[in-house]
Amino acid sequence: MLEVSNLMVFYENALALNDFSMKVEQGNIIAIIGSNSAGKTTLMNTLSGLILDTKIKEQRKGGERITLYGTIRFESEDITNVQPYDRVKRGMVLCRERHPIFPESDLVENLKIAGYLQKSSEVSAGVDYVFRLFPTLVRLKSRKAGFLSGGEQQMLTIGMALMVKPKMLLLDEPLLGLSPLMQNTLVDAIKKIRAETGLTIVITEQFARPILPMIDHGYIIENGMLTMEGSGIELMDNPEVKAAYFGV
Repeated sequence: MLEVSNLMVFYENALALNDFSMKVEQGNIIAIIGSNSAGKTTLMNTLSGLILDTKIKEQRKGGERITLYGTIRFESEDITNVQPYDRVKRGMVLCRERHPIFPESDLVENLKIAGYLQKSSEVSAGVDYVFRLFPTLVRLKSRKAGFLSGGEQQMLTIGMALMVKPKMLLLDEPLLGLSPLMQNTLVDAIKKIRAETGLTIVITEQFARPILPMIDHGYIIENGMLTMEGSGIELMDNPEVKAAYFGV
């Protein structure tokens, strides 16, 4: 479904991604595991096309020069230079770390805004599904999004991404800064999304322990380079992964 080949991203002369390749099969959950500044967010911004917008903005203001090499193919089509809004229309949707919400609008309004491209009946069905997925949000549906807790906002942002009816959901560090209880809630929701919808999911995380048991395949990156890959079980059993990401 997704094939990334020899991807390289430079910020000026700094190499953020170095010859990175990966494959994602339809219906799989794939994890990109790495520490801070490993290149995870750069990868997600490149897959979603957001880096193209950043590149144009930097060029206009004479700022940081961004250079990309390699290819990205989605459903057998080369989308390397396709703009982010067209990637969304094709079914690739990114839920970013600290994803923007509309703080002055209530929770339901945020969901409806995210589904603006859908028919009204589909929007209603989408909102119902988000509430089934995250029952905690039901009692908060009239609360302004800016007054939600960090975990509640994360549930909302995932719900907003689902309102677009994606074929592939990109989750950039969804567990960052959350309590262990909230992390478990989101992990259970991700597993439920795949089980109920067959959605293909790519997750970046530095918290490997809660992620690895549910994935089909994982990639470990450090300093923008692929250092290891394997199934979730293989990575969990690897002593180097345990030492680096489990603290054992």
